[in-house]
Amino acid sequence: MDETLTARMRAYLAAGTAMDLAALEALYDEEFENVRTDEAGQVAVLTKAHFMARFRALAEQGRSVGEGGTEDVRFLSAARHGDQGTVVMYRCEDGVPARYVFVWRWSDGRWSTLVREFTFERDVTPLLRMLAAASRGGGGGAG
Repeated sequence: MDETLTARMRAYLAAGTAMDLAALEALYDEEFENVRTDEAGQVAVLTKAHFMARFRALAEQGRSVGEGGTEDVRFLSAARHGDQGTVVMYRCEDGVPARYVFVWRWSDGRWSTLVREFTFERDVTPLLRMLAAASRGGGGGAG
């Protein structure tokens, strides 16, 4: 288990919980994509712009993500592969298990930015509806 990678993940999770928009902006790579899939095989793809819009909207409302904290997070694997690293993470949110794979970029001797997140959930239908409404100009966010 690469402890420098899990430390970077903990910093990322803390930035989200604290709604530290500047830190989140710096942590997400410009090429960031979150690929979410569900038990039915549906797929939703979110970008850095989607995530940052959602964080800004929540911050304006005085709300945050991860209000339940990150005590339930378990890192199952963390390893470096050349100039990238992967972290496999498990957590149970509101009684629903979720699995994640995060891909980090290694540059200048450190874990710099989050490039990809692969999320496995029960159902992404509500997210797909929200993305469709947003693309039609109906607003909405992601995250």
